[in-house]
Formats: sequence, structure tokens, C-alpha cells
Amino acid sequence: MSEDKYMTIREMCDFFEVTPRTLRFYEQKELLFPKREGQKRLFARRDRARLKLILRGKRFGFSLEEIRQLLDMYDMGDQQHTQIAKTYEIAKHRLADMERQREELDAAIGELKDQLAWGEKILMQKQRKAG
Repeated sequence: MSEDKYMTIREMCDFFEVTPRTLRFYEQKELLFPKREGQKRLFARRDRARLKLILRGKRFGFSLEEIRQLLDMYDMGDQQHTQIAKTYEIAKHRLADMERQREELDAAIGELKDQLAWGEKILMQKQRKAG
């Protein structure tokens, strides 16, 4: 794909595995700014880069507002220092949240395994008594 080639909404959907509704939603939230030709939306290289960052941010659990603010910092004129510093700060907090959630999930999994082992033991006892 040529770096300066515009992509249609269908090409964007296929390339990034998103729906047209997702792209329109991100446009509505002022995260993407496709060129309009009549009813057609044409996405430039910058839109593709922004979508890649949006999807990565969503995967990491950033809110759309956080993502929008980070993307808006790109053009501040400080060679992205502010953008990178803020991204780093948010990412550190998000990682701490994810690690805490993993600990809670590990504990819940352990408890559920214990309950299943208990249930299996009770069922085996009842089968022996019935058989």
C-alpha cells in the first residue's frame, strides 16, 4: 500500500478488522478525521496511524477520552515529549490496575477450582452410596 494513498472505509475495515460503525464512531468522537468526498470517507496515512494507536490504547484499557487527549498532544511542537510523558504516566497506572485485576482473577480462579474439587468429591461420594 502506498504511504500517501487514501483508503476507503471498506479498506480500513478490512485492514484493521473493525466495523464501519466503529470508524464512524471514532470520527464522531473526533479521533479520526477522514477526507469527505460526497458521502465517501477517505482515510489518509495520518488516520491509519491514529487508528492503530486508538486500537492499541483500547486494548490496554485506556478510555476514549484519554486516547483523544493523547492524540491531540501530537502537534504540540515539543517533538512529542508531552505526549510521550503523559502516555507513560497513564500506562503506568493502567499496568498497576491490570496487575491488581490479575491478582484478583487468580484468587477467584483458585477459589473456583477449590469449589469444583469439593463438588466433585461430594458427587463421587453420592455415586458410591447410590451404586
